[in-house]
Formats: sequence, structure tokens, C-alpha cells
Amino acid sequence: MRFLFLLFIIVPVLEMWVLIQVGTQIGALATIGLVLLTAVIGINLLRQQGISTLWRAQQRMNSGEMPVQEMVEGLMLAIGGALLLTPGFMTDAIGFCCLLPGIRQLFVARLAKHFILAQSRQSAGFQADFSQRTDAQHTFQQGGHKDSNETIDGDFERHDP
Repeated sequence: MRFLFLLFIIVPVLEMWVLIQVGTQIGALATIGLVLLTAVIGINLLRQQGISTLWRAQQRMNSGEMPVQEMVEGLMLAIGGALLLTPGFMTDAIGFCCLLPGIRQLFVARLAKHFILAQSRQSAGFQADFSQRTDAQHTFQQGGHKDSNETIDGDFERHDP
């Protein structure tokens, strides 16, 4: 949560600094024109890539497959489009990376690898925890204890009808 807070503070400040630096070099009107140009190019690229990704997703669904990669790419396209509409050169650079097919697919592959590794670690932890619980349950059902010196503390109350 702290990371997002810092991100929402640091990124706009850096964007303003870069815009001011570029504006002093090429002029204010040229800077504004450049920001508008990147937005127009980004919208056209977003439309083209969005249609392409949607078409691939429909093909996968028609063949009975789940279009997981296309869904993640669609999310990346939405993020890239939002970043391109945000005024600034740093967000434009990240937005274009989300919209360009080769770079976007590289991002998706890395994200998939990260999630698969995280899922396998979580699954391995669950299996180890499950096997420990199963061993403990088996020992309890057999009426024994793993440690013969173990004392079980409890309360007993008898209710006669």
C-alpha cells in the first residue's frame, strides 16, 4: 500500500519535472504539441492492438480454448491506453511499451512466469501443510501420540439426563 502511495506522489512530480525540462529546451507549445501527438498515436495504436487481441481471443474461444493470454494482454492494453492519455513523457513511454505487441507479450510472459512460480510455491506449502495435518490426524485416530511424554490438557464435564 505504501508503494502505491509513493508511486502516486513520485510519478506526477517526475512527470512535471520532465515536462518543464523539455519545455525549456523546445518551448511550451512544442511540448504541448508533442504530448498531444503521443496521445493521438497511442489511441490509434490502442484501437489497432485491441481489435487484434479481441480477434485472437474470439478464435481461441471458438476452438474451445480459454483466451488467458489475450485477457492479460487486454488488461495491459487498457493500462497502456490510460498511461498514454495521462500527460507526460514517462507515462507515455510505459504506455507505448504496453501497446507494442512484442514488448507487451514479453511483459505477459514474465507475469505468467511470476504467477506460475508463486502458485507452485503456494501449492507446495499447502501440500506440506496438508501432509503434516494428515499425519497428525492419523496419529490421533490411532489413539497414540507422536511424543509419548505429551500431556493433553482439557476440561471434562458430565451431563446426566
